[in-house]
Amino acid sequence: MSEPVVLPAPRLDRNGATAVLDRRSRCRPDCDLAPLDLRHLFGHQGARGRSASALPGLAAVAVATAVAFLIAHLVPAVNPSTVAVVLGAVGANLGLHRHVLHAGTHVASHRLLRTAVVLLGLQLGLPQLVALGPGGLGVVVATVAVTFGGTQLIGRALRIPHARSLLVATGFSICGASAVAAMSDVADGDEEDTAVAVALVTLCGSLAIVLLPLLRVPLGLDPSDFGRWVGASVHDVGQTVATANRVPGALNTAVVVKLTRVILLAPLVAGVGLAARRRARAAGAAGTGPARRAPVVPLFVVGFVAAIGLSSTDLLPAAVLAGAKQVQEVLLVAALVGLGTGIQVGTLRRTGGRALVLALASWALVGSTAYVGVLLVRQ
Repeated sequence: MSEPVVLPAPRLDRNGATAVLDRRSRCRPDCDLAPLDLRHLFGHQGARGRSASALPGLAAVAVATAVAFLIAHLVPAVNPSTVAVVLGAVGANLGLHRHVLHAGTHVASHRLLRTAVVLLGLQLGLPQLVALGPGGLGVVVATVAVTFGGTQLIGRALRIPHARSLLVATGFSICGASAVAAMSDVADGDEEDTAVAVALVTLCGSLAIVLLPLLRVPLGLDPSDFGRWVGASVHDVGQTVATANRVPGALNTAVVVKLTRVILLAPLVAGVGLAARRRARAAGAAGTGPARRAPVVPLFVVGFVAAIGLSSTDLLPAAVLAGAKQVQEVLLVAALVGLGTGIQVGTLRRTGGRALVLALASWALVGSTAYVGVLLVRQ
């Protein structure tokens, strides 16, 4: 007599309903751990109950992170974030991203990236809003609003999936990969959407380091105006610093404007989360679909806001803030290595052309809107 086949018990969600894992799952398909399970930091539970250690993948990520910083040190014109994404993508497409590494790269692209977002809050402070003034604040808000809304409209015209357009719009309008990570929990996209959005925003932000300083004189911008333009239009904080640093006298203004943009991350994510919650509730009431409870604000975004509040109190010593900034930079680069492993050449061939057009259009939109705003405030 043959052995009876024992089927695994179905996974149940918090409401007792059978959970369905599909391509839009935030985790990899073989992940059986709840999002807040602390074991996520040390291992990954497969669908057959076998635990996969994250240590080999994290070790590989650590090596790639060190290489990224070394290359950036040897070639100052290259940003470590760009190198990190490229290293992850090259490794994945050359077949070096073996299954034993998946758990670690997953932890890097999720947990480390979210931790980096929280630590980013320690670089911000509410007094920066006061120092910016109403005119400068108006430029920041208008640039974010036009870029965020306009990018999604362009994405709809290009027939790009909503989640991918939303993530690209968030990355270009706020602060690059950190903003993409913050929005990913409410965007209802998958890891591929996140990886593509991060790759595109990193590419354009890296090009900005080279191109924007060359445009300063033709556009008639003095160093202070150039700093405002860079702060309002360049995506990642590190890319903003690298771009503004090429023009003496522009750095301080660029950093203040940039960090003010970053403060808008939390209300933007909250607004999208509330809209998604209302749509899910309406779909459930109409019987047209499941009433999916999208998070209004992911927990790590709450931590980001709390870090801003803590930084604004001036209770933390300067040495602690400086150390936190260095840790944030390392964690972000490590997370980008993990995200880079999700970029597949085959996928980019199928959708990369339209996604690249969207990225370039969004880059032009944020740059032109910020430029017009700077000219209006100057007058």
